Formats: sequence, C-alpha cells, structure tokens
Amino acid sequence: MNQLLLKAVDKDKMLGRIISKYDGSKAHFRPHQIERSLALVLKDLNPSQKDLIYQHIYQELANTAGELSSQQISQTIISVLEEAGFHQAAQNYYRFGLDKRQKRQKQENVQVKLDELLAGNKRIINENANKDSRVFNTGRDLTAGVSAKAIGLAMMPKAVANAHLKGDIHYHDLDYQPYSPMTNCCLIDFKEMLANGFHIGNAEVESPKSVNTAAAQIAQIVANVASSQYGGCSADRIDEVLAPYAKLNFEKHLATAQEWIAEADRQEAYAYQKTEKDIYDAMQSLEYEINTLYSSNGQTPFTTLGFGLGQDWFSREIQKAILKIRIQGLGREKRTAIFPKLVFTLKDGTNLKPTDPNYDIKQLALECASKRMYPDVLMYDKIVDITGSFKAPMGCRSFLQAWQDEAGRDVSQGRMNLGVVTLNLPRIALEAHGDQAIFWQILAERIEIARQALVYRVERTKEAKPENAPILYQHGAFGQRLASDDQVDELFKNKRATISLGYIGLYEVATSFYGPEWENNTEAKDFTLNILKALKEQTDHWGQQYGYHFSLYATPSESLTDRFCQLDLAKFGEVADITDKGYYTNSFHYDVRKNPSPFEKLTFEAPYPQYSSGGFIHYCEYPNLRHNPKALEAVWDFAYDKVGYLGTNTPIDHCYQCGFDGEFDPTAHGFKCPECGNNDPESCDVVKRTCGYLGNPQIRPMVEGRQKEINARVKHMRTTTNFDNEGDANG
Repeated sequence: MNQLLLKAVDKDKMLGRIISKYDGSKAHFRPHQIERSLALVLKDLNPSQKDLIYQHIYQELANTAGELSSQQISQTIISVLEEAGFHQAAQNYYRFGLDKRQKRQKQENVQVKLDELLAGNKRIINENANKDSRVFNTGRDLTAGVSAKAIGLAMMPKAVANAHLKGDIHYHDLDYQPYSPMTNCCLIDFKEMLANGFHIGNAEVESPKSVNTAAAQIAQIVANVASSQYGGCSADRIDEVLAPYAKLNFEKHLATAQEWIAEADRQEAYAYQKTEKDIYDAMQSLEYEINTLYSSNGQTPFTTLGFGLGQDWFSREIQKAILKIRIQGLGREKRTAIFPKLVFTLKDGTNLKPTDPNYDIKQLALECASKRMYPDVLMYDKIVDITGSFKAPMGCRSFLQAWQDEAGRDVSQGRMNLGVVTLNLPRIALEAHGDQAIFWQILAERIEIARQALVYRVERTKEAKPENAPILYQHGAFGQRLASDDQVDELFKNKRATISLGYIGLYEVATSFYGPEWENNTEAKDFTLNILKALKEQTDHWGQQYGYHFSLYATPSESLTDRFCQLDLAKFGEVADITDKGYYTNSFHYDVRKNPSPFEKLTFEAPYPQYSSGGFIHYCEYPNLRHNPKALEAVWDFAYDKVGYLGTNTPIDHCYQCGFDGEFDPTAHGFKCPECGNNDPESCDVVKRTCGYLGNPQIRPMVEGRQKEINARVKHMRTTTNFDNEGDANG
C-alpha cells in the first residue's frame, strides 16, 4: 500500500488489527487483499481514483472499534463505493462475494461432483495413479468417495473445511476420513502375526510351517489390512521375518535326504537346493499375489517390502529371490512390477563395501535398480540419525519416529500414522507480495488451522472400535490384540502413533522472494530451512501438548502438485516459475527443470530431512544405466552418509511392437515410443516415478499437473563421462 493511502491512517495500527472470518478463524488485516479483490470492479478507474477509494475504505475501517469481521469489511467497501457514486462497482463487488460463496457451495455439492465424475473429469478419476478408474470396483469407490468427501467436510470444523476448499491447506484422503474413523499407513507386525496366528473372515489361521505358506499368509494379511485403512502398508525386514519359516523347509528336506541319501554332505546339498527353490517360488507367488489383488477401495494394495540386513543363509536367499524375481518381470512379456515397492537397506559392515558379507547382494540390487528402478535404498546409519531408530517407510515415504514400550524396547512394527494435512506454502509466499514479515505472519495463521485439522483427525480416528477393523486392532497387525470393548486409543497415545503436518513447494516459495535460480543463494536456502525449522518446532510442541507424535512430512503431492497450483493460478494468474508451470514442486526437491549432477542435487537436499523426519525421499534422474550399474553404485556410496532414503529414476520403457528399450517421448496426455510412435498400453510398458512410488501412466493415468512435472524432469548429469568421473572422485 503506497504512502498516499496512509495519509489519514495509522499503518501499523491497521496492520495489527485482527479479522474474525465467517468460518470462525482469525487473520491479520492485510490491505493488499482488499485491493486485489477490488481490482476487477474498479478496472475502469484511473490510479488516483482507486487510491482515493482505498483511502476512504481504510479510514472507515480504522474508525471501527473492536475486532473487525469479514462481513463488516464487505459492508464497509460496498458503502464507500455507493457513497462515492460507483453504484455499478458496488453491485459488482457484492456479486463477486456472492460468486465466491456459490463456488464454495458447488465444491461441497454431492450432485455436482457426481456429475463431474460421470462426465469423466480427469482431475477426479486420475487423482490416484494406483486406481484404474475403468473397472467396476474402482468406479464404485470413486462414486462413494464423492459422497464421503461432502459428508466429511460437513463433519469437520468449519474453518478447516473452508481452508481445504480454498486451497490454504489440504486435508488428505477426504474420501475416506473423517467419514470413517480410519487410519492411514502402517508397519504391519508380520512377525507377531505369523508366529501366533490370526483371524481373517471365517478362518482361524495357524502359524505357517513353511516359507511358502508364510508368504501366502502375508499376501492375505496385506489384502485385509489394505481394505481396513486408506494408506500404504509395509513389511519391515521381510528377509529376517521369513527366514525362520524357510529354515522349516530346510529341516524337512534334510530329514527326507537323511532317509534316502547316505553321504552327509550330499544330504545338506540336497536340502539347500530344495529350500532355495522353495524360497524362490514363495517370493514369486507373493509378487504375483500382490499385483493381482484389489483391495476393497479398488486399488492394488500399496505394499512396501523392506529388506537387506539379514546375513544368515536363509535371509540372503530371500533377498536374492526378491531381486531376481523383480529383474525377471511379470508374465509372458516380462513387464515391470509396480508393487510391491522394494526398499533395500545399505549398511556399512553388512553390504556397503566389497569386504562386507552381503556385498554380492548389493550388486544384484544395483542390477535390479538399473533395469526396474526398484529397489530404492535406505542408508541405515542416516535413517537412525534422522528418525531415531531404523525402520522401513510406511508406504512410500512416511517414517515412524523412535519409540519405546513400557519395558524400554524399541518398537516400530505394529505402529501407524493417523493422517496428513498439508500446507500450501507457495500460496502464502504469493499472498505476502515479497514481504517476508507478512509471510511469517500468514504462515502462523495457516499453522493454527492445520493444528485444528490434525487434532480433529486424531479425535475422529479415536472413535473407531476394535470390531471396525479386526485385522488391525484384534488380530495383531497393529502389534497388540485388543478386546472388543477396549479403546483403540491404547494403540495411538503416548506417541505410539504419528500424525503428520505436510508441506509442498519450497522451491516456489524461495522463487517468490529470491528468483528462480536461488539454489546457490545461501540466504535463500537458509530461508527455506528456517521455514522447516519453524514447522518442526510447532509439531514438536503439539506432540508434548497432545501426546501423539506430530511429525513434519515432506508431502509426496501426487495430485496435490496439480490441485494447489490450479487453485493459485485461478487466484493469482500466471506467475513466472511458480503458477505458470502447471505444477508445484514436491516437498524440498531441487527444481526438476535443472540439471545438477546427482552429487550436487543430494548435497543440496541433504539438510532438509533433518526437519522433515516424518516423511521424505530423495531421487536422482539418470540416463539408461543397464550397462553401467557402477555409475549408480558411485551415487549410492556417495549418498550413504548424507541422505537417508534414495530412489532411482532411469529409463526402463519398452515397446513390444518394435523392441525399443529406453525412454518414451512425453506428450501432453501420456508417452509414445520414439522409434515407432506406439502409445498403446497393451503393447508397451511405460513406467515412471509418480512421486515416492512407481506408476504406469499408460494404464493408470496421472493428473495433468503430475504429468507436466514428469515431462519437465531432466537428467541429473551433464554427460555419462562426467558422471563416472565425479562418481569416482566423490564416492
């Protein structure tokens, strides 16, 4: 606001005033918001006339005693316009407010959303790249989700619902929660369930007597858990969990050999050979079962297998089988499996160096990643440093924090997340108009709304009864077995469960204040880190206040990268390098349009997860690595003591018409073979990293913003030669 507007108004006094909004939330008075809302209705006036109108409005508001309300401000604006003789402008401003209210009501209207769904609105049907909207059960889930969202918005605090609809925050998975008091993602306690048996449907399932049965039971558990929650589920250290059951196979085969074979060495050789085949068959069956399952919400269960630390023969064979089966591919055409997501752990002394006992399995993991993109890798020591203890992520990137039970034992298995609410950080930067003081002021207001949303999520989830999800609460998936009259909060409270505050678009925030090439600007980077420090301080404080583990989460933003950007494009217009791209950048990631080396990118991003310990992942973009896994190993080794979790993005597309292997060309709506132009999903296999997990966009398309973000990605290297040299120098 320029000095003319302040002639009769105390600026500091005005900026310090608090507004009470119609939804009950509070905000500081900001003159530029009034000017932006009046810009269209006063477009025919010259600047001096506009200034005079603004001055009169601010003078009237300054003379109003007590707390201002949104309604008072609107009435004052209309009165000033009428008194000045701008009757048409007053009417237009009234209609402007009415249009906003009607638009908000339309967003909440079930019938409108159902009509959009039936009309094939791509932002609805492609919201989740793991859902095939063409099939009946997914279509039914999407239809139910429209109703559940409307009901959920009516259930939650009005300020939270309004902030979600406007795009100030995003209340994740609104199609499931709060309509149902469901949990988000978890680390299933497979060890306990397999050891002690469990109940599903009409079957009481006993502890398995072989690795084959154990793997089949894991698939049954995954299907049931995925239908009882809405997020991903993980099997942590699955090689070590299944090893005792593989040993049962060995003992059975050894007993048979001792009956028929005289020589002791041949007896053991026979038993090992048969057990190796059993392990391979068991893990292959698990791979196929997970990829052929549909959960009740119409998607392939988002399953993650964490492995790599077991050193006994059985654990090693399980690790090798997982990797060999993924390299082999699915079906006659050997397509890349999307699930389960594979996460291989690197640990110094176990598999990191050539002298480590499992170094050979690391080489197999490198081959697998170069051909199938998975496994992603966890750096054992860094995960402990960032999260307090070692564990695999829940789903794609959500991490539990260290927690001990009453006996002082570290516990990760059987714990869970209660949901995510994400802040639209780029919007706050755009609203601040280059003033960092205002940025921090708005951020504080949005954090308060997010707190209300997260606390509401916790309270709603606590309303579940054990019988609502027996597999979770009564039969071991959540680590303890509750009675039907127990409170589910027994498994959540005392920081056993996490609840996550997410964020998106740090790149765009810094761009708003420092320009699009800010990554090498120390002041700009410190600004982004200070934002995360402030958010982390808040989540830590809430954890102490409420007794749940509030964590800061670098949101994967699968569809949110599109939604927030589209809402802000409508509100602010095309802003260079922010809204004009058609997407917002995930979490803390380096601008995907730039091409630093992998080493530069990882060094840049390394500090951020220390504050985002509730969820994070790094990735690097490479050219075809199938014949150069040593280059990938150089990056893994370089990253070991710098980042905790690293994904590999490399071209693995395949055309079954012409035989092309490599990277398909991006188009506005998908991808096509660069050799023959084929884009038929039945005759090509196109795999891209959606965010924390892989997707097949030809079969299950992504929202437009995510497609644009993928198309904008460039390789994080300048030439293969430079990559190799830098890897040798830094690795």
